[in-house]
Amino acid sequence: MMNTELITRHGNLEGTKDKLVKDLRTVVDDADYLLQEVANSTAEEFAAARTRIGAKLTEARSRLDEARTAVTDRARCTADATHEYMVDNPWKVVGLAAVIGLTIGVLASRR
Repeated sequence: MMNTELITRHGNLEGTKDKLVKDLRTVVDDADYLLQEVANSTAEEFAAARTRIGAKLTEARSRLDEARTAVTDRARCTADATHEYMVDNPWKVVGLAAVIGLTIGVLASRR
């Protein structure tokens, strides 16, 4: 069950990341377009363009916060799964650590 949950969260995270990247590109494209548009505009048009850019940036910040939360949740879930595995299989973890330590020792002694 834990693996299925991790896979599901990973898929959600990838979707959130892709959406965030798309939103940021849209904000940059919109800002570029609006800056070109503002070059020959009046003060009122400039204020309206500034408001639109501000709204787009606020939306991008919101998406960035959502992505940060998703990454934090995924890291927490991964840590919980690792901890659960270590508690359920302490001898496997000790054995694996011993094998890794032995391998590093053998490789280091060959130099």
